[in-house]
Amino acid sequence: MTSQLPVDDRLTSPDGDRWRDPALRPDERADALIPLMSLEEKVAQLAGLWVGADASGEGVAPHQTDLVEHTPPWPEAIRYGLGQLTRPFGTAPVDPVPGARSLAVSQAQIVAASRFGIPAQVHEECLTGFAAWRATVYPAPLSWGAAFDPKLVEEMAGRIGRSMRAAGVHQGLAPVLDVTRDYRWGRTEETIGEDPYLVGTTGAAYVRGLERAGVVATLKHFAGYSASRGGRNLAPVPMGRRELADVILPPFEMALRLGGARSVMHSYAEIDGVPAAADEELLTGLLRDRWGFGGVLVADYFAVRFLQSLHGVAADAGQAAGLALRAGIDVELPTVDAYGAPLVAAVRSGAVAETLVDRALRRVLIQKIELGLLDEGWQELPADVDELRLDDETGRSVALRLARQSVVLLRNSGGLLPLAADKQVALIGPVADDPMAMLGCYSFPLHVGVQYPEHGVGVEIPSLRTALHQRHPRLTYLPGTAITGDDTSGIAAAVEAAAEADVCVLAVGDRAGMFGRGTSGEGCDAVDLDLPGVQAELVRAVLAAGTPVVLVVLSGRPYALGAQVDDAAAIVQAFFPGQLGGQALAEVLTGEVNPSGRLPVSVPRHGGGLPGTYLSPRLGHRTQVSSVDPTPAFPFGHGLSYTTFEWSDATVAGADHSGPAPWPVDGTATVGVTVRNTGSWVGTEVVQLYLHDPVAQTTRPVVRLVGYVRVPLRPGEAARVTFEVPADVTSFTGLRGRRVVEPGDVELRLARSSGAPEAHLALRLVGTEREVGHDRELVSRAHVAPATRGRR
Repeated sequence: MTSQLPVDDRLTSPDGDRWRDPALRPDERADALIPLMSLEEKVAQLAGLWVGADASGEGVAPHQTDLVEHTPPWPEAIRYGLGQLTRPFGTAPVDPVPGARSLAVSQAQIVAASRFGIPAQVHEECLTGFAAWRATVYPAPLSWGAAFDPKLVEEMAGRIGRSMRAAGVHQGLAPVLDVTRDYRWGRTEETIGEDPYLVGTTGAAYVRGLERAGVVATLKHFAGYSASRGGRNLAPVPMGRRELADVILPPFEMALRLGGARSVMHSYAEIDGVPAAADEELLTGLLRDRWGFGGVLVADYFAVRFLQSLHGVAADAGQAAGLALRAGIDVELPTVDAYGAPLVAAVRSGAVAETLVDRALRRVLIQKIELGLLDEGWQELPADVDELRLDDETGRSVALRLARQSVVLLRNSGGLLPLAADKQVALIGPVADDPMAMLGCYSFPLHVGVQYPEHGVGVEIPSLRTALHQRHPRLTYLPGTAITGDDTSGIAAAVEAAAEADVCVLAVGDRAGMFGRGTSGEGCDAVDLDLPGVQAELVRAVLAAGTPVVLVVLSGRPYALGAQVDDAAAIVQAFFPGQLGGQALAEVLTGEVNPSGRLPVSVPRHGGGLPGTYLSPRLGHRTQVSSVDPTPAFPFGHGLSYTTFEWSDATVAGADHSGPAPWPVDGTATVGVTVRNTGSWVGTEVVQLYLHDPVAQTTRPVVRLVGYVRVPLRPGEAARVTFEVPADVTSFTGLRGRRVVEPGDVELRLARSSGAPEAHLALRLVGTEREVGHDRELVSRAHVAPATRGRR
């Protein structure tokens, strides 16, 4: 295709060529190009284009029909250039090699169609792996949190990023850094957990992996999305400024400073009546002016138009575009709408200043230049494209390792697990033989593939039944019930099978989906925390049969496991552990793998304590003034092993017998503990460090995580674990709305979980109250060194 646009004399002058000069800085090149561009050419760089999105079937999301049916035809849409291409691999099943070749052809057409020949930036979803057909499906983010292993998450993200770049993709819409606040929210499965320190350190690791692979990581959703009223998707958020500052924002700070993310996606949320998409104080005042973010801020899908259609703060698309641009949104996704003709008209009428367009355009061009998209001779089709494989042995190995580390053993009464080889096992439950029960809602098979059953799943996903039968042939199976619905006709047969077995493995939980098509996932919110359908009835009936039961929960949220499961001898929790999750679960159940996962969310005993998480202050825990006891069945950080560990010699540097150890408000405290494997299994202990601040100027969580580390040990082996804790991690938002380190007595608790401290170390923060900002130290440093070796 050749451009039909007139030649501009400015482009042939020496000054007109400056933007092509690779010796100039990206900002200098962008500044040289912007004055050469017409308004239409500028605006074209500020929107995506979603080719192939079905405007008739609401295929991806509600409101999709309204917003993509007027997308202009391809030649018209790319006439002035194009900012982004939306999900060329993630919209329908596409073979990787033909897909990469087709994408290269599209890019060539975009380059040829406009005066400046600027390619589009291509983005895809990548929360559980590159969301493409025949790509490895990794564990969902709650499993990342359960692994307590940022290094492995970084390795996974690097694999994802390299596969995306090899296919011609520049940007990934991940990670999700929302801290879950109400487990009923369907997108709980997409969060890393309920603690900002765990979310931030793990999310920053994911960002490092993706960015080092050359893919722009997009932090989402900024900010407050997960704290909606009633756990409903895209609902108002009743949040105060301290919860926002101390719980919601820190993971984004960590991912920007420690990960180097180059993109942020705003939240759908409206906080105290102000939609994030129109919140200039949040998106510009905080993110850019105070935090110094210089990358590209992209709109969540359709969110610019939502300012008119859902929030009611704009009268039309042009006004919505003006509000979003002024707030700081640079690129409208997924497809051109408000940032198209309505924005051009608003600028020409004077309703929107062209300087706002130029501001956003400059950021977009700088990022494209950094990606090499404006360089002479640019091409996106690598020479080895025919070797492109998105699901390979190395990726599957990483997925399996992460799945293994994410399985959490909650209870193991009487040592029922691992399963004895000579036992007859009845495998019961609706998720036991469902491969899709392993996957999160943003995996390609469930996000897109369900609409194209004729193409098949694209990757091999063994179910728990398949994997367990390979390791334990003495296995009978019955589903008992479906995941949803009220059919109880299969429960009696399931109970009979359980009664005839030596052990029953009862697998219950979720199937992820989108907007009501699943029991977990975006738009699949829950009214309570009971198991979906009649699964709770199945659990009660099977437990009453008298056979020892291993309850396996495969889910995207924690379900209430109260008195109804007190008779379960063992309980195992997995959070959508990916395409090899069935194998990982079977390995844990049979003892091939010693479990080492820890809960990234508390498991409630009942739903009456909602929406409290372990971060609640004192009044959020059990009190004498309420008949509701919110104490969880299993606390944040909990997880068991097949071996045993002894903790000893907990110390804090500088302590003496005269009182708490001094800790300067601008200094570092060093605490340590020795951990020994006293059992007969190779195992991994997860040492966790919590802060307890008993008296502060505002109410504080009873404990909150400020450090953690995995400690693998052979039988009899010991290690010395040391944490260097900067006083900055004790900071919080004080009475005047500023983040402060406050002098006074505190405790650092070395713990197996938030509810199981092993040592209380008294310290006293000394000095005057100190205000800290975005440049504060964000993390504690953990060190693991060998201690005495050999069996005691």
